[in-house]
Amino acid sequence: MLLLIGSFLVLMVIGLPVAMSMAVSSLAYILFYNVAPDIIAAQRMIAGVESFPLLAVPFFILAGNLMNSAGVTGRIYSFAVALVGWMKGGLAQVNIIGSVIFSGMSGTALADAAGIGTIEIKAMKDHGYPVEAAVGVTAASATLGPIFPPSLPFVIYGMMANVSIGALFMAGIVPGVVMTLLMMITVTVFAYIKNWGSDTPFSLRTIFGASLEVLIVLLVPISVYVLTMFGMSLNFAICIVLAVLIACDWYFDFSAVMALMTPVILIGGMTMGWFTPTEAAVAAVLWSLFLGLVRYRTMTFKTLAKASFDTIETTAAVLFIVAAASVFAWLLTVSQAAQLLSTAILTLTDSKWIFLILVNILMLFVGCFLDTIAAITILVPILLPLVLQFDIDPVHFGLIMTLNLMIGLLHPPLGMVLFVLSRVAKLSVERTTMAILPWLVPLFLALILITFIPAITLWLPTEMGLIR
Repeated sequence: MLLLIGSFLVLMVIGLPVAMSMAVSSLAYILFYNVAPDIIAAQRMIAGVESFPLLAVPFFILAGNLMNSAGVTGRIYSFAVALVGWMKGGLAQVNIIGSVIFSGMSGTALADAAGIGTIEIKAMKDHGYPVEAAVGVTAASATLGPIFPPSLPFVIYGMMANVSIGALFMAGIVPGVVMTLLMMITVTVFAYIKNWGSDTPFSLRTIFGASLEVLIVLLVPISVYVLTMFGMSLNFAICIVLAVLIACDWYFDFSAVMALMTPVILIGGMTMGWFTPTEAAVAAVLWSLFLGLVRYRTMTFKTLAKASFDTIETTAAVLFIVAAASVFAWLLTVSQAAQLLSTAILTLTDSKWIFLILVNILMLFVGCFLDTIAAITILVPILLPLVLQFDIDPVHFGLIMTLNLMIGLLHPPLGMVLFVLSRVAKLSVERTTMAILPWLVPLFLALILITFIPAITLWLPTEMGLIR
């Protein structure tokens, strides 16, 4: 185990890419200790990416690229500017609100960073913000993607822990709101310290227009519910409401109503069992194509081809890291590293709260080295019996685990969001890491609140009858 981790860190220090570092160190460990035939490395890499839920990643990235090509992401950004751009540090606040909206489309931090993050970083740089500030706030806000539903990590955790995925989705809403508020407060503090101004003049009319669009989107599920109360079938009610919405949008030419409808469609479709989260990614692509080719007619075959090639390029880079992480994760499992650590935790304390502190430390450590899906796959079977023994709700624990692993995406040596943003902003990994560090403060504060105040997580699913 020491050879595996040590060689990986050495290769990272000398500048080898993270995926290559994991692959080379894993192969060296296999050859040196002869734990398995060397062909096992290739087999584990293939098995790591041969996953149906993992198909959501390229489709959500494609949806983000299509929305960029169609101008949908730009409409989301303009809507966020109208809503909060007048605040001090306006575009940094816009960055957070835009990520909240986009999180309902992507479901992954990577898709968020690669999608709307591209627009946000460019806009902040063009308005005179330091590139480090743009990268830092984009990285922090990207973690909202897997907390707000839909969420790929929640799906994997729910399958591994035999927990209701619907309960996990609902459990993520209030923590997501708490994280959003903490990030906005952090931006306000930075704005006063660094004298950032507003980026758009205060206009009551503009704010009212943006708020009206939010109200229209909220009226859609309410209208569906009212129609079903009068005896109309659910599917027919949805078709009528969507037809009226599309007609109104075509007539009044709303700025972002159709874009804001994306998370409503995805979450509603999964809640009603129309499609799985992976199929929701395909639905996001189809909705993006509808908006770009039919509604706004801003997408051409040239931009469609560019979006497709950009998706292939980004997906290849991401999945190569996932494949290498799968071999690394398998070797950690074989060496029983995580199991030894969890056993050590159990021998140290019989206190529920001390256990949660130690588990947080463990997962933050594991998040530095393992892909999120691999980490969940390894840790859930090991830690869940201990979680139940300490009488901790598995839904609550799912939020704790996911947030820990999202923080792990922001710092080396694995840090997939770190490497995506480094590429988008054309910064070195070292400068990107230093830019992200201050923005870990609100994330750690959110982690503390979610860990020690279970009601933040469990209140909404309990009220909806998803947890008893």
